[in-house]
Amino acid sequence: MDKTKLFKDPFVRPWLKNNGVAASTGSGNVGLKGIVAGGITGGMEICITYPTEYVKTQLQLDEKGDRKKYDGIIDCVKKTVKKNGIFGLYRGLSILIYGSVPKVAVRFGGFETFKSYMQKEDGTLSPAGRLLCGLGAGVCEAIFAVTPMETIKVKFINDQRSETPKYKGLFQGLGVIVKDEGFGGLYKGVTATIIKQGTNQATRFFVMETLKDSYRGGDPDKKIPKLLVGLFGAFAGACSVYVNNPVDVVKTRMQGLEASRYKNTLDCAVQILKNESPKAFYKGTVPRLGKVCLDVAITFMIYDSFMDLFKKIW
Repeated sequence: MDKTKLFKDPFVRPWLKNNGVAASTGSGNVGLKGIVAGGITGGMEICITYPTEYVKTQLQLDEKGDRKKYDGIIDCVKKTVKKNGIFGLYRGLSILIYGSVPKVAVRFGGFETFKSYMQKEDGTLSPAGRLLCGLGAGVCEAIFAVTPMETIKVKFINDQRSETPKYKGLFQGLGVIVKDEGFGGLYKGVTATIIKQGTNQATRFFVMETLKDSYRGGDPDKKIPKLLVGLFGAFAGACSVYVNNPVDVVKTRMQGLEASRYKNTLDCAVQILKNESPKAFYKGTVPRLGKVCLDVAITFMIYDSFMDLFKKIW
């Protein structure tokens, strides 16, 4: 009997055979590489897609009746540019740039860590494993990065709707929020954010891993063209939008300047349903769809590209 079969090398990790996202976890500096690749990816995709995020947030904050300010996407863009110039569409961008590095690092790091424990010997995941790994990655990024970042972003955008904005910049605004609401003020809507990010990443990674495995046809060494990775990402992003847009609307309301109107996440959802209509849960779907599809496509394409590059030069 071959003794090598009886005593396995404890340092051998089977997922290193895979060339997918999790394959990169085997390299010695994967944490640092992931942070650098993720930071570059996050910064690039945010600068490209942020105007759609801004418009989506404004439409979700908009209510009906006398409080309604916009008649749709085009009207929102026109009024914003007229009042604040073209750069008005980039209000709150700095918050997302500062938060992009930890967000993407936690997301991919979390997914790869969970995947290393749940994958099969050939480096693939079962359908349930894809969902659970994506869910875990989403919950991690919601707690450690997304909630405070999103809270500040929404407050900055919402503040611009008032006649006399009180936030002058990132650090000044951050100081005002902490002074007025305490550190807990940065974690408004944390429950909705965990649900949103959890369902987001569960859906996206499930779709991405399923499409990648299907394309490879059982060959873990088969390379996937980056354009195809982008198309897979766009489709995964679209799926996630339709799955959790209602949660995104509730999260946005809970993180706005009028969040005190709601007792908790459930009360916010009930009030929206009672005072508006079920359609209100899908406000901002179109601009969010455009932003998310582009976002996820760019994220996976650039992230995979930099990780491939790092394998050669780092």
